[in-house]
Amino acid sequence: MQEATVKHSNNWTIFTAGSFAIAAIMMALGIWNLEASFSAKGFYTMAAIMLVHTAVTLTKTLRDREEASKFYNRLEDAKTEKLLMDISKPEHV
Repeated sequence: MQEATVKHSNNWTIFTAGSFAIAAIMMALGIWNLEASFSAKGFYTMAAIMLVHTAVTLTKTLRDREEASKFYNRLEDAKTEKLLMDISKPEHV
């Protein structure tokens, strides 16, 4: 049994990249126009960058764990199938 692979269209990829760019620009403009000290703006900028970084890292970690689980399950299924085939073979004497 082969699992279906999800492939995203180019339009979806462009849409998500564009959405990220717009959100990042809006955040940067919001911090730039914030009526606060330079150090407060720096704090918000570092927090925004760290939030994006951790979101990407978390997403990649969860996806990698899911992919590893799928691979492990495929290996276990293959081992079980081979064992069943070996058991069902008649022995030649």
